[in-house]
Amino acid sequence: MNRANEAPSARTDEAGDPSSMTEATFWEAVGRVAATDPVLAAVKHRWGPPPFWQLPAGFAGLVHGILAQQVSLESASSAFANLEQELGTVTPAGLLALDADGMKAIGFSRQKTSYVRGLATSIAEGALDLAALETASDDDVRTILTRVRGIGRWTADVYMLFALRRPDAWPHGDLALAQAVQHLWDMPERPDFASLDVFAERWRPFRAVAARFLWHDYLCRRGREAAGRALSSRSVAG
Repeated sequence: MNRANEAPSARTDEAGDPSSMTEATFWEAVGRVAATDPVLAAVKHRWGPPPFWQLPAGFAGLVHGILAQQVSLESASSAFANLEQELGTVTPAGLLALDADGMKAIGFSRQKTSYVRGLATSIAEGALDLAALETASDDDVRTILTRVRGIGRWTADVYMLFALRRPDAWPHGDLALAQAVQHLWDMPERPDFASLDVFAERWRPFRAVAARFLWHDYLCRRGREAAGRALSSRSVAG
């Protein structure tokens, strides 16, 4: 995995903590990105502004990220909805109480069951403090999370983008983003992920906002807006 294009630490507020977008700062950033990028401005004109998709910070948000690995958003959201129906609130203790058959019935593969159970155990035993990530830099969040088995760079970046709401998080290795860039910029071939990381530099310090524009276009062109609404239905207040 290419580490050369990792994002630097997130912008910080006056207290020195990494910034987390609110509804107000997100919509301000949407306007700024559209004002400086005519291609993304055209996306906004055609489909409307990108939604402020979010996931809850903490264990549940990471479980959703693991479920979303290498599957469609619809598949991940369906499995997560099943988990919520089974547990109510998705917690480490609740998940660890489910047996292998229960996890399979919900929609977890054997491998992803192993991943989320390992994550739950790390949290329950105090080896991983997810609350501390809220004030850690982007680089530190990525480093800490990728030490956990089953969490790679893409999952860590997606967690920063949706759950921690970092403005400059960029999910390295996202196929939908590569396909959206190929389509919107009329490229003859889909860019590889290293090239896509370089391409995304134009959107700093709002690469997370640009990613939402690209996902928005990708889903709308495929008639899959409902997939985004399913994610938004689990959002937390800004």
